[in-house]
Amino acid sequence: MEITGFITLVIAAALLFYIVGIYNRLVALKNRNENAFAQIEVQLKRRHDLIPNLVETARGYLKHERETLDAITSARNTAINDLKTAASNPSSASAIDNLGRAENTLTDALGRFSAVMEAYPDLKANHNMMALTEELSSTENKVAFARQAFNDCVTSYNIYKQHFPPVLLAAFFGHRADGRLLEFANTEVIQTAPRIEF
Repeated sequence: MEITGFITLVIAAALLFYIVGIYNRLVALKNRNENAFAQIEVQLKRRHDLIPNLVETARGYLKHERETLDAITSARNTAINDLKTAASNPSSASAIDNLGRAENTLTDALGRFSAVMEAYPDLKANHNMMALTEELSSTENKVAFARQAFNDCVTSYNIYKQHFPPVLLAAFFGHRADGRLLEFANTEVIQTAPRIEF
């Protein structure tokens, strides 16, 4: 009887350590998701901070294109609000989806701006405008890398969470919902850096 009790105790301890290991791995993967999102947040804030400078530099040249500049400003403001919401809860699927849509709208507005800029050679040759567009292009690349890292972390979290036996315990430990990938509607455009030619 004594050896049976000892074996039972060893099995119970091993099972407990295994369950604790699952819990710790879920927590670590979720924290990696949040850290990866924080990297996206830094790059998107940088992008959002560059846009007012771009608009102000262009404003004098584009007097007849006020609608384009207003669209960029409006899209930027929406993206900033959606970024704040997503940053407060990066695990929220709806917040991540809203952020993706807002960034799509902003990217489209910037694309229209680039097309309008083609008609203004003096604006394209402006030193400040050239520096700002180069910085924006660099930031777009950083956003793409940060988004890829975030999506990789989310995928790792989802894969682990959906495997057996973690799938049996994930909801119990508070990991009910899968992580949401940050996707942009115009993936082909995002995968290549924006080209602004002068």
